[in-house]
Amino acid sequence: MTVGTLTKRAVALAGGTLLALSPLTAQAATPAPAQPEPQPALAAKGATLVDDTSGDTLFGKDADAVRPIASTAKIMAASLVLDTAGADLDRQVPVKQEYRDYVTEHGSSTADLQTGDKMTVRQLLYATLLPSGADAAYALADAFGTGATSAERTTSFIAKMNTKAGELHLPHTKFTSFDGGGSDSSTPTELAELAQHAMKNDIFRTVVKTKQYKGEAPAANGRTRYYTWTNTNRLLDSYDGAIGIKTGTTTPAGDCLVFAATRGGKTLVGTVLNSTDRYADATKLLDYGFGSSSAKGTKPRALPANAQRD
Repeated sequence: MTVGTLTKRAVALAGGTLLALSPLTAQAATPAPAQPEPQPALAAKGATLVDDTSGDTLFGKDADAVRPIASTAKIMAASLVLDTAGADLDRQVPVKQEYRDYVTEHGSSTADLQTGDKMTVRQLLYATLLPSGADAAYALADAFGTGATSAERTTSFIAKMNTKAGELHLPHTKFTSFDGGGSDSSTPTELAELAQHAMKNDIFRTVVKTKQYKGEAPAANGRTRYYTWTNTNRLLDSYDGAIGIKTGTTTPAGDCLVFAATRGGKTLVGTVLNSTDRYADATKLLDYGFGSSSAKGTKPRALPANAQRD
């Protein structure tokens, strides 16, 4: 046998060996298919999570079921004011005794506005959205509604809230009050859409991410009144990237939370309705959307002893 024949035979044997091994090699190199992240188990009866940039819905639990929404209705009240053409945020609105009486009558959360004080519209927005003041929401409705009396003006303001819901294509969202103290209702999906609309406004975004507001106002006696309002949203400062937006609690609605967070240029907006652990639900959803696990061991921000709870 010549050297050339031996060489050819060696190459053939080597090639055969490679061919025999190649299927095994290819099989070993094939990555295992990625397993989808398990969806979080929530205490809330209804919830949704939306990618604000893409508009994609990332999670839903009875997301189209109509439920009471409590004080999250104030999102619409504040948004309606900010959407009003030519709204003067420095306009002063005198505090009426009937605003305080409303709080007492309904057992509502309050900004503790004092009768005769003159609050700017901007301050009333903080007072409505941070301590969830029904007195402040009443003042806004009275100032931006139309009619000869407070009753007529607040009725027209609530009608405007419903008209705005129609303009935003939220057919299942209904308002019977300016503060969420009535039979106000929506779905997790539509409430998230309302939140997305509200968060397009720079002033709204600034207000709802504020943990505490301190301001002053001319008092009826000619002196200066000082106010401090703490945001009832305990997600702020406890979840990395949280930027708002509103709590709500009534017996029919249970504990509700509309929330938003931004990380790495990605913003998520979500809602949880009728939950027994709304902050745990919200952090689970945000972790699910961001693909992180930072919520584990996270405790909601503690509120001062004298702060409103909602």
